[in-house]
Amino acid sequence: MPIDIEQSEKLNSIRLEGAVDIHSAAQLKAALVEAIEHGGTLHLSLGSVTALDVTAVQLLWAAARAARLAGVDIQLDSPLSDTLAHQLGSAGFTGFPLS
Repeated sequence: MPIDIEQSEKLNSIRLEGAVDIHSAAQLKAALVEAIEHGGTLHLSLGSVTALDVTAVQLLWAAARAARLAGVDIQLDSPLSDTLAHQLGSAGFTGFPLS
């Protein structure tokens, strides 16, 4: 999973590509924690993600909660693909906070 991170004083941007799964969990967690600790607004791009496993979904869900508690706004740069939205819904993640 390629991950691109950009930071400025008030804006953080994380762009994910490809399959986001257990193999990239540590890298994804570190990027999310750093962005939330940095503050400001976090732009998260999932438009090029082809698959999310349950580990990635849990990390994104936890990041949305942690960001809310820290006063950090998370915005999706593009909506989830129909395929990913369907997969999340089928897995019971109907209230996914980043969709």
